[in-house]
Amino acid sequence: MANEWGGSRSFEPLARPWRCRPAGPQLNRKPARHGRGRWLLLLALVLGSAPLAKSAPPAKSAPLAKSAPLAKSAPLATPASPASLAPILRVGVLDGSPPCSNQLAEGRWEGQAVDLWRQVASRERLAFVLEPYPNAKALLEASRRAQVDVGVGCLTITPERVGRYRFSLPFQESGLAILMQANRLASLEALLRQLLKPQLAALLAGYLLAIALLSWLIWRGEQPCSRGLGPREQLRRYALLFQVLATGPGTNTIVTTTRGHGLVLLSYLIRIVSASLIVSTMTIDVLQQPPSPDGLPRSMAELAGRRVAARPGSVSEGLLQAPPLRGRVQLVALPTLAAAVPLLQQQRVDAVLADEQQLRYVRNRAPSWQRSKLRLVLDAERSESQAFVFSPQLAGATQQRIDRAMSQAKREGLVSEP
Repeated sequence: MANEWGGSRSFEPLARPWRCRPAGPQLNRKPARHGRGRWLLLLALVLGSAPLAKSAPPAKSAPLAKSAPLAKSAPLATPASPASLAPILRVGVLDGSPPCSNQLAEGRWEGQAVDLWRQVASRERLAFVLEPYPNAKALLEASRRAQVDVGVGCLTITPERVGRYRFSLPFQESGLAILMQANRLASLEALLRQLLKPQLAALLAGYLLAIALLSWLIWRGEQPCSRGLGPREQLRRYALLFQVLATGPGTNTIVTTTRGHGLVLLSYLIRIVSASLIVSTMTIDVLQQPPSPDGLPRSMAELAGRRVAARPGSVSEGLLQAPPLRGRVQLVALPTLAAAVPLLQQQRVDAVLADEQQLRYVRNRAPSWQRSKLRLVLDAERSESQAFVFSPQLAGATQQRIDRAMSQAKREGLVSEP
């Protein structure tokens, strides 16, 4: 097709765009391709912005993210220390034994043994609870049966206890003593009791009867003129003869005849024999019989025949129940040491046998008017070591720690001497 520029097909490129615009339903295809492109572009933007969102720092205005304490307050993941895993020790304490261990009120304890245990527990960081026990025997048996882990008190280490119980390192030495109420008239009362004995009374009566008979014979033979005197004068002269023959001085002035001198000599022999029998009888009674309950003994054996108080299960009770005192003393149970002075004052017991430092403590705490009447006899008798007691089930390492702490406390002078 010819045109005005001389070309036959030059108009065709200009007309092609018009053919590229289809009419009718073909108009929806190009928008459809643009819609898919938008979705693809949006997906690429989302995927491309994902790492940026991860690496984006938190906003400064978000204080909750900074104040979250969960990461810092998580100590449960850390392993626990050995001290926190240690069990709580059951500690039995001997009650009523001042100044070693004594319960003032519920949960309030005092005493040398209690103070020492608290120092040991504080040094070794041992957790414990205290349980009171009425006497040493109950506490020792509780430790042997593993009812307590440690027994605290001034527990004496005796040969009989060593093989039966497990003791700690000894922390002090102490002996036994006797507490008694002194009586200033004890010697006079003892003499009167000796004079009132039947055997001694019979000897005295026989001697006086023999002297009375000899006085009558001399009065009848040497003084015949006195028969005409009155009864009162006769009795006076007879009493003078009796006194001279009974005592001895003046016997050479009351007789003049041979018969009278013979009677005087006979009275002299009777006087010597009777005096010897009386002295020997009194000596034998003193040696065979115990001293009076009010007297102060010079040895443990002289407690025989007395009423002696001692704490149940103690070393003192064991001593009274062993030879040579077995069956020879009247044993009285002593509930606490505080009851020792009232028992003595009420004369319910004659003596109290216990640890020396405990009896000395009780005596010093008594009022002055009572203290002056109390006597501490045979102090430091049979001195022995004292310690704590362990349960057989207590770990050996724990026992070593307790012994080491006790030894260190003694070295530092923290253990008070009795």
